[in-house]
Amino acid sequence: MRRMESTGIIKNAGLKITPQRKVVYEVMMELRHAAIDEIIKCVQSKDNEITISTIYRILDSFCKANLLSLVFHPEVGKSYYDITVTEHHHIFEGESILDYMDEGLTELIRQYLKEKNFASVDISQIQVQITINNPKLNSKK
Repeated sequence: MRRMESTGIIKNAGLKITPQRKVVYEVMMELRHAAIDEIIKCVQSKDNEITISTIYRILDSFCKANLLSLVFHPEVGKSYYDITVTEHHHIFEGESILDYMDEGLTELIRQYLKEKNFASVDISQIQVQITINNPKLNSKK
């Protein structure tokens, strides 16, 4: 990603452009899904002047501005920051997280919930989490 793209995205979210925010956002664009320890390691490898508390504050501001979301990984028991904030699903296989875009599945769930009298509730987002049991990965533990 070019620096101009990250600058525009941060600015369009209503946040002030800072060098630290640019670095954190560009790291997230590279990582896609990442736990806090991995983000800190990558950010500080690019700029060791950015403190851990600054990284936490930036990630929090990005979540509030809808630039990032949090995803809980059921197998690992940790939360991961996710750069994809549009409605989508996740596939968990071992420690990896993959985005799964399926408008048909999302609409099927919306229709099902509507039929079950969720029609009066405004559903803002649907996320399905699919965990794959891969015997090859399990035998390596």
